[in-house]
Amino acid sequence: MAPSGTFSFKPLTPPTWPDFEALFGENGACGGCWCMWYRLKRSEFDRRKGEGNRKSMRGIVHGGTVPGLVGYVDGVPAGWVSVAPREQFPVLERSRVSKRVDDEAVWSVVCFFVARPRRRQGISIRLLDAAVEYAFSQGAGIVEGYPVEPKKSSMPDAFAWHGLAVVFSRAGFTEVARRSETRPVMRRYR
Repeated sequence: MAPSGTFSFKPLTPPTWPDFEALFGENGACGGCWCMWYRLKRSEFDRRKGEGNRKSMRGIVHGGTVPGLVGYVDGVPAGWVSVAPREQFPVLERSRVSKRVDDEAVWSVVCFFVARPRRRQGISIRLLDAAVEYAFSQGAGIVEGYPVEPKKSSMPDAFAWHGLAVVFSRAGFTEVARRSETRPVMRRYR
């Protein structure tokens, strides 16, 4: 289903920070994450959950790093995708499922968040296409994702924050590794 309205995106920078905050809400999207899950050791993430994670992400953004993109429908924040060079996500390096496939330099897509009123309208694929476009514009040659391929035909939206394999396939990604029955590693090449 296509979203009604015009889709656009902007990198998360200090001027777009208020849009990110509005999108994530008072609780920081899913359980106070503020999209810090892949950036911190688990103990540190748990200790900072909520306000601490918000401050950490704000520090990243105000420090000059672009950690992802905010998607808009008719100028209203509708979704988020985290995309950056893989090195910005230290948890990937410690992951059995998402460990490096090879020594190629890649940008990683690790998280999606779509505002409740905009879910099931095709926002995820638009965010993924925007992430690829942005990464390639920044010099990336490979964009990699770690989506979920659920065993059942559907899953609760809250558990789809990695993205769904079917969405990655529709966006031109191909599977390059699988270390878990439900978690392929997928890539799109320039």
